[in-house]
Amino acid sequence: MKNRWLPGLALLLFSLIAVMSAPSRGGADGAAHVRWDIIHVDFSTLTLSAGGRASAFANDQSSITLTGSGMFVAPAGDGKTSSAVTGGGTWETFDPGGRSTGSGTYSVTSLVGWTPAPGFLPPGFTDQIGDPTDTSPGLAVLRIAYSDGTAGILVLSCTFGGTPPAVFEGVTASKGFVDYWIRQEENFTDFHVR
Repeated sequence: MKNRWLPGLALLLFSLIAVMSAPSRGGADGAAHVRWDIIHVDFSTLTLSAGGRASAFANDQSSITLTGSGMFVAPAGDGKTSSAVTGGGTWETFDPGGRSTGSGTYSVTSLVGWTPAPGFLPPGFTDQIGDPTDTSPGLAVLRIAYSDGTAGILVLSCTFGGTPPAVFEGVTASKGFVDYWIRQEENFTDFHVR
């Protein structure tokens, strides 16, 4: 009975060693330096470029439209936050009838989390934002401050060829007490990990 916990302990230690020795993209400290963009995709030329727009809907079909880009440093390990962030963009909210209810800018205040996903930029696409070998699908959660004094969360999710279908493409956001959780189709994001 005393030794029943030994196999479980051995498995736990083996798992920790495997995770700690796994290679990671990032700096010498294991931190990932990540550029994020809400992008425009021109399917006629298969070109990715910065400066896109993305929208999401709230429960009552009111919506928010965002532009943006920036950088963050994601410390090694899961569940770590970071204040090493830059960037932001513009926002505009609309009522369910499509009438503007406010607009301004937002800035990123901190990284809540970053997790890269499997996948690759499909052949034939041209990435005009950064080095195509640095392109990565993944999920980033950022805290943001809006120019009207409200705060929120911006979720950026990116998929490419080979990314599991459970991963979505685009953005969702919250602003104050409203969660714009229903992403609009034809929204695109991109990450570059250095």
